[in-house]
Amino acid sequence: MKPPIPRSGSAVPTGRFARLSRFGGLAASVAGGMIGEGARQLASGKRPALGDLLLTPANVVRVTDRLAKLRGAAMKLGQLVSLDSGDLLPPELSEIFARLRADAEPMPAQQLGAVLAAEWGADWQSKLSAFDANPIAAASIGQVHRGRTHDGQKLAIKVQYPGVAQSIDSDVDNVATLLRLSGLVPKDLDLAPLLALAKVQLREEADYTREGECLARFGVLLAGDPHFHVPDFLPELSTPTILTMRYADGVPIESLTDRPQAERDLVAGRMLDLVLRELFEFGLMQTDPNLANYRYDAETGKIVLLDFGATREIAPAIANLYRQMLRAVRDGDRAAALKALEGFGLFDAATPAAHSDEVLALFDMSAGMLLPEGAFDFGDSSWIQSMRGRGLALASDRSAWRVPPVETLFVQRKLGGSYWLAARLKARVDLRALLDRYL
Repeated sequence: MKPPIPRSGSAVPTGRFARLSRFGGLAASVAGGMIGEGARQLASGKRPALGDLLLTPANVVRVTDRLAKLRGAAMKLGQLVSLDSGDLLPPELSEIFARLRADAEPMPAQQLGAVLAAEWGADWQSKLSAFDANPIAAASIGQVHRGRTHDGQKLAIKVQYPGVAQSIDSDVDNVATLLRLSGLVPKDLDLAPLLALAKVQLREEADYTREGECLARFGVLLAGDPHFHVPDFLPELSTPTILTMRYADGVPIESLTDRPQAERDLVAGRMLDLVLRELFEFGLMQTDPNLANYRYDAETGKIVLLDFGATREIAPAIANLYRQMLRAVRDGDRAAALKALEGFGLFDAATPAAHSDEVLALFDMSAGMLLPEGAFDFGDSSWIQSMRGRGLALASDRSAWRVPPVETLFVQRKLGGSYWLAARLKARVDLRALLDRYL
């Protein structure tokens, strides 16, 4: 394999003031773009609307470039909501999040060396026989490098960007302010629970000691499994901001779109089965379904699991609610579905009857289309399009909005991401048979 093309990168701003000033500069730059665009539209005889001025292509570029250079929570927030959301987000916001899914700029060599020296000591190079300063991946929280031990083990070394852990709260609040000012988020929508959720997840993902423990736990849970490979965690070469594991070969899982149908079906089925095992057997779930967290080893036929920063314990009570709901879907049991939804906190005595009726109509639709006899075709978008249209209409009734338990939001994110992975692969999976194993 050819070594990665060297990139000089840009330094990660580490201090709170430095990061805040970048947000301030972004706001000023966007405002300047709005003034310029407004002047152009007025000169051409148009009366510009605020949203049109804010969401110009130039301003979208300004926002994405600045957040990508900040890295950390500022960039991660976009990734947290960047699953294939399609029509669920305004096109401009979808574009921002799509660009934030791409690789971040790496740290320049001088900053990288300073981080390694601070964590491993001034003689850090003596710990390894080789270290490739060109990262093989650069994401929101850190970047990954190849290395080799003195006894020849190939390594993947994840190095956290300096200052990102300390800036999580302020970054989240600053991005939320930008979203509110943009008008893309309804003014009366209470973002507080979602912001608190984002901060919790980001703090956990920035704790590499915790991630290493989760990596090791999944290694035990899936030891000997013929379908999955979890790289060995190497605690002797890890710190709170450096995570080292054995390097695992594989291709991006989304690259399987050109593989035979049967192979795609097997991979998607195994991924969906793993989600159910995490929920109902392990009580432990890796809740970040970002496709970059999975690779495929064609030689062994195994799916490689890479990132465990978003791993969470699943309380038995939450797992039981999902079991009740999935049983209701499988059996077409409306009464049981309503009871499960009440358990999730989505219904209460104040819920309008029309709202309840519409939710149950969606339940009927999902039960009929998602669990037919035989395989469900994830490549057929008619089901999700039908659900999306009615779901958006239902969500427009803000009087009936309820905030579900925070724990369920993590699970929902994993379930939704797993659906989109299977859809990306255009897989066909017998979901009824799959659920019967656990219900």
